Amino acid sequence: MSLHLPPYRPLPPPGPKADLLSVAIADLRPTQMCVGLAEVRSRQQDFSLETAEQRLRYLRGKPVPLVRGAGDALWMVDRHHRLRGLIELDPGAMAYGYLVLDRPADPPQAVLAELQARGWLYLYDGRGHGPLVPTALPQRLPELQDDPYRSLVWRLKKEGMIDPAPLIPFHEFRWGAWLRSRPLPPFSSANLAPALAAARSLVRSRAASHLAGWKG
Repeated sequence: MSLHLPPYRPLPPPGPKADLLSVAIADLRPTQMCVGLAEVRSRQQDFSLETAEQRLRYLRGKPVPLVRGAGDALWMVDRHHRLRGLIELDPGAMAYGYLVLDRPADPPQAVLAELQARGWLYLYDGRGHGPLVPTALPQRLPELQDDPYRSLVWRLKKEGMIDPAPLIPFHEFRWGAWLRSRPLPPFSSANLAPALAAARSLVRSRAASHLAGWKG
């Protein structure tokens, strides 16, 4: 499988003096159709061990890149796993974000068209089918599907098999799509173990060297 994603613009990081917005997670609109639930569950474990003060300090240090449209509609262009995990624990949770694109006069369809042109939408479902139309995106984080290949890539990154590339949109999904095209034993987000040995070998192979974050 290959992803037919448009050329992307790197996500701008928050500047040292960026104005951070306090936003209700429940109000944020996703820019992808799925997450890896293994990572979501891991994030939840981390949050459950923190105090409210520690959580807010962490979230302030990991602000969400946001796009604003008409009527103050807000799309999140990253941090889906982190905030999906948190909103399941606390439906009223708040987070911090910074604007990477401000289109206060544009309706949702125009905003989504601009995001697609920038490569800031991931329009494949949890089984790798797509690209679908931007209007098929879930409206809220709890509606995101599970993609076990995204879970697998998260685990491989955590083990140091793949280097992070935080400014490349949907970097982990690109790796997941590549692994989906290779033969792996059956596995799930709840049980990654059957695929781990083969996946470790694959991501270190020369065949994967064209992917950002390849370590060999």
